[in-house]
Amino acid sequence: MKILLPVLVMTLLLTSCEKNKPATSETDTSDNPNQVLYDQVMDVHDEVMPKMDEIMKLKRELQEQIANTPDMVVERKQQLEKIISNLDSASNAMMDWMHRFNPLPDTVDQEKARAYLEGEMERVKNVKNLMLESIEKAKQEANNE
Repeated sequence: MKILLPVLVMTLLLTSCEKNKPATSETDTSDNPNQVLYDQVMDVHDEVMPKMDEIMKLKRELQEQIANTPDMVVERKQQLEKIISNLDSASNAMMDWMHRFNPLPDTVDQEKARAYLEGEMERVKNVKNLMLESIEKAKQEANNE
């Protein structure tokens, strides 16, 4: 049940991102620079969203490592707890970004829509970097048992 709930939440949030997609026809995406930018933002999201499962798996492994090693040195335990905290932060950053992502409709000022999407591109790239860095660090520590 512990695993099922986060997977369910991630699935729901991922599908909600699709409903935020600006309404355009399939043929005009190359003519609409905002749609192209939207697609690029979603490409970054779609690239790292599957890594949420990896974050949960690594977190669980590190928690088990702590739980199964009662005589673990305090410094090592604190180090692993910090890495777990970083994994949580990365996961929360993605969830927050998805929750707040709300592209402007095509009917608003195109420059405002573009500025919004450019800001979201930066935010989603920051989330991506946070996720990848926390995963890499967790993998290193999980292998250093």
